[in-house]
Amino acid sequence: MAIVRGTANSVILWFMVRNAALLTDLYELTMMQGYHHYGMHHHAVFDMFFRRQPFGGGFSVFAGLDDLLETLESLRFSEDDIDYLRTLGLFDDAFLGYLRDFRFTGDVWAVPEGTLVFPQEPLIRVHTTILEAQLIESLLLNTVNFQTLIATKTARIYLASEGGAIAEFGLRRAQGVDGAMSASRAAYIGGASSTSNTLAGKRFGIPVTGTMAHSWVMAFPSEREAFEHYADLYPDKAILLIDTYDTLGSGIENAIAVGKRLQTQGKRLGVRLDSGDIQYLSKQVRGRLDDAGLTDALIAVSNELDEQIIHQLVSADSPVDLWGVGTQLVTGGGDPALTGVYKLAAKERSPDGVFVPTMKVSDNPEKSTNPGVKQVWRFFGSNDYPIADLITLDDTPPAGAGAGSDQAQPIRFYHPSGDYRKFTLESWTRSEPLLKKQMEGGRIVAERPDLETIRRRTLRNLECLDETYTRIINPHIYKVSVSKPLRRLKQEFLARYLADDENGE
Repeated sequence: MAIVRGTANSVILWFMVRNAALLTDLYELTMMQGYHHYGMHHHAVFDMFFRRQPFGGGFSVFAGLDDLLETLESLRFSEDDIDYLRTLGLFDDAFLGYLRDFRFTGDVWAVPEGTLVFPQEPLIRVHTTILEAQLIESLLLNTVNFQTLIATKTARIYLASEGGAIAEFGLRRAQGVDGAMSASRAAYIGGASSTSNTLAGKRFGIPVTGTMAHSWVMAFPSEREAFEHYADLYPDKAILLIDTYDTLGSGIENAIAVGKRLQTQGKRLGVRLDSGDIQYLSKQVRGRLDDAGLTDALIAVSNELDEQIIHQLVSADSPVDLWGVGTQLVTGGGDPALTGVYKLAAKERSPDGVFVPTMKVSDNPEKSTNPGVKQVWRFFGSNDYPIADLITLDDTPPAGAGAGSDQAQPIRFYHPSGDYRKFTLESWTRSEPLLKKQMEGGRIVAERPDLETIRRRTLRNLECLDETYTRIINPHIYKVSVSKPLRRLKQEFLARYLADDENGE
């Protein structure tokens, strides 16, 4: 899509631009030129993972993969991009020529969108040249970190509502145009049932919803007239905002009058509360509606809601049918970013082409990475509930991996920090690898489910995760461990590092 500059009516919608090659940090390009200059076109393996759960929660919902894969498949440098890079005075003609012909040619392994995921385990594994892998780092993290954050926030809100209807109302408070579009997509994956964002409805097929603003009520000579006209226009979607003047006075009375007329037409009234004490008002409004014979009328609420407030309202038996959540949902209120990182895990050894593991060592054990090409295995117990994840070397799966309960055998799990903590998983019914091949040679090879299918996967996974992990407050920590061969490899790296340090190297 061409970008028009300098016209009074031009609109730059970055989320619609498929050519995102320059959506990278400058140091990625300068490192790429260094690799190119020194002939370092060997292959490497990078892992994307995150370090802690957002919102103090017990799980995250993986999202953003399909957007990432689609962008990678079409990643190109335009002549305009090349011309801009030339103006920086950093890049030589040989490297710019490489960029002119650039195509992403790598293989990508990832967990499917809508999968519940946990800290330290690889969510995406990229196999490609080190130049290509370096270029896509910022794009990958930007896409996946944000959508995973918002999908997770929405899932928490969905759980707090006990499976209620969640309307994403965040367009006007989102972080720019792309933030709004990405948030609408991720919110639907996380469990929202609709969005107010009409463009997201068109692009992603998300059901759209909306009521009215206070300005509609104030624009008419009376509140009653505003309600009557709205109901005449939209008899099947007449959700009336009753708190413009007096919620329990004129607001509910005028809504009841309109609702009775709709009832004679076989239509259903809805009212919305956008201010005040939602717990008290919703109960009062429910009583008034029921007394008027409008027992099927629905109550929608909004006004800076989040999972904590919704949990409190549900616990107090507040009669709410639709939760409109905006700012706190689309901005990740309470936690500004997922702590996702992208680290080199293995590199090709010249001249034999064998991959050798690499490891980042840190004084903080939680920041030391797990070396090698890895897979993540999820183990399930009774009722097909997940009970633990095991990070393994890709060529060393756990004994009995993928087997049914008749072949299950005890497996030792080691703490990912590499210390003494461990446990033995004695009883499990089946296991499965989480990382699936999504892209080969720069082309998408995996099935691309629609957004509704991904949403259903999320909700099914939430149902299957024990409630101790999904509770809003003080959740239990889900076990993510490393296998014995991976632990041994990590200890070898640490021992080598300590030996070099003691020898002054």
